[in-house]
Formats: sequence, C-alpha cells, structure tokens
Amino acid sequence: MRALTFEPGKAGTLELAEIDDPSPGEGELLVEALALGVCGTDKELAGGEYGWAPEGADRMVIGHESLGRVVEAPEGSGFAPGDLVVGVVRRPDPVPCGACARGQFDSCRNGEYLERGIKQLDGYASERWTVEAEYAVKLDPDLSDVGVLLEPMSVIAKAWDQIDRIGGRAWFEPKSVLITGAGPIGLLAAQVGAARGLDVHVYDHNEGGPKPKLAAALGAVYHHENMATAVAAAEPDIVIEATGASALVFDAISATGAFGVTCLTGVSPAGREVAVDAGGVNRRIVLENDVVFGTVNANLDHYAEAARLLAAADRDWLRRLITRRVPLRDYEAAFKGEPNDVKVVIDLTGG
Repeated sequence: MRALTFEPGKAGTLELAEIDDPSPGEGELLVEALALGVCGTDKELAGGEYGWAPEGADRMVIGHESLGRVVEAPEGSGFAPGDLVVGVVRRPDPVPCGACARGQFDSCRNGEYLERGIKQLDGYASERWTVEAEYAVKLDPDLSDVGVLLEPMSVIAKAWDQIDRIGGRAWFEPKSVLITGAGPIGLLAAQVGAARGLDVHVYDHNEGGPKPKLAAALGAVYHHENMATAVAAAEPDIVIEATGASALVFDAISATGAFGVTCLTGVSPAGREVAVDAGGVNRRIVLENDVVFGTVNANLDHYAEAARLLAAADRDWLRRLITRRVPLRDYEAAFKGEPNDVKVVIDLTGG
C-alpha cells in the first residue's frame, strides 16, 4: 500500500512510498483511511525540524490528523466494520508518570509519551492503518466529510475544559472571548465560544479570503487592523492565542480584564527576541488575578467531547473550514501554504 514516509530530522525526505499492508494485533482495529489533515506540525516535521522514528527504524509514516472507516474490529471492542473513526495521537509513557497513569497522558510529566506520526510511532498517512480499540474514537456517521477536523477540535475541547476549570476556582461568568489567529484552531475555538453564547471576537492579519466570512458566519466580529483595536472592541474575559507569534503572545497575556484567563495554543519559534515590559506584564497578572496557561494535545475525554462538539456544529460551516483537498499523489501541494488556506486535507481514498 502507499504511505507518506520521511526521515525524522532531515528536510526534503518526505515521499510517497510503498510499504507493507498493516496486520492488526490483538485488540486492534484495521481501518481504511479516508483523509488526513495537514497542519503546521506536519510541515515542521517534513522540514526536518524534529521528529523521532520508531525504535530500530530510520523512517516513519507521518500524519496525526486522521479519519477512516473500520474494516475489521475485534469482538467486544465496541466497533464494527463501517464505523467512522479517528485515531488518538498520543500514548501514555510506559513508566507511567502520575498523569499518564490516570489517563491524562496529554499532561505527561516525564516526556516519555509516544505520538503517532511524530514521536516513535508511525502515523496515519497510509491507505490503511491499525489502531488499538481504546485509542480509537467513533464519530457520527454523518461526519464523513468533516470528521478529519476531530483532532484539532480535541485541542479546543481541552482548551475550553481547562478554561472552565481555572475560572471555576472562584466566581466566573465570562461574557467575551478574543481569539487571535483564524486558522483551524482559532476558528474552531470561535465556533465553540459562539455555541456557548459568548461575544466572540477574532483577530487575524488576513483582510480578505475565507477567514472573515467564516468568523462572520458564527456571529463573531472579525478584526484585522491591529491587536489594540481588537482588544478595545472585545474587552475580553478570555483570550485564546492560536498564532504562536511571539509579540502577539505577550499582547494576548495583557489583553484580558480583571480575573481574566489567557490560553496559549500556538507554539512560538525559539530564538526570536521581542521587547517586553516584563514588570508591567507581571504587575497586571498579579494585581488582576489573571491566569495564563499553555495547552497541547488531548486525552480520551477531550476526544469524546470533540466528537460531540463536531456532531453538534453546523455541518456546512465545518465544510467551509476545509479550503483545499488534494489527492494522495499530489501530497506535496498539501505541504505548501496558500494565502487563503484554512485547513488542507489529503484524500487517501484514491489518486
């Protein structure tokens, strides 16, 4: 079968290759792949910035945003042929640490976790793949055209869960949320914020293309002029930062009102210096009882919530998030950004 493989740590090694068909082990599902989402992490992996091959191997299959249909399922697994499924990305470390032992492997304390398509486990960019039944998530069958969005939505499910937990340490009735960045993470965060009945504002530098229209379709206010204008209009109780742009991160931290919560989902590149009034930022956080936290990945509870959120979301709006679909043979196009891209998806069903 065909798969997208690469040599971790070496740029320019991503290629479409023939590999052996997978054989499911005990307790595993055999899945026919439908689609693969491509995000910034995949582009960084293909660019040789990081990645860890499975033990004893030089290359690995890329891909962590999966969607497939079950071909074979073990008896008693809760799955059946034809089920629409997504594979979970992370696996707990084998020690395990306290967090992993309690199912919170997204918060692994010792860094020994594994990740499909990223760290020591082959990913989902193949025409067929296997996954342990306990790390597969069943989707509403009507989500076959947008179910590939489950993995980014799981990150958002975790973000909102953590926001609720942090706010719940005292009285917390947020009215407004500002999302910085109108990529898939930012727009899905806006969608959930709108579903919660919040006043939603989205800030992104793109003035045209699909992003302003996607935000408007949620009833959100879209800003592109500058961060200060967006903050003044939103007066946010919550900020979800989804760009990783270094300067914008600190702007986001300073944007909330008293007892505000800032969630950082974007990963900033290292080595870039920005001028920051550290004392002013610290003073504001302390005197206003603000909280700033970072979040990455998701656990099984978040995946389950993400499946519920996707099923409840407007299907037509979700379809519009996927601005490009490319066949597997044209995979290289999926790793090249276009100005109007929101989510790029590789069709694994043929081509």
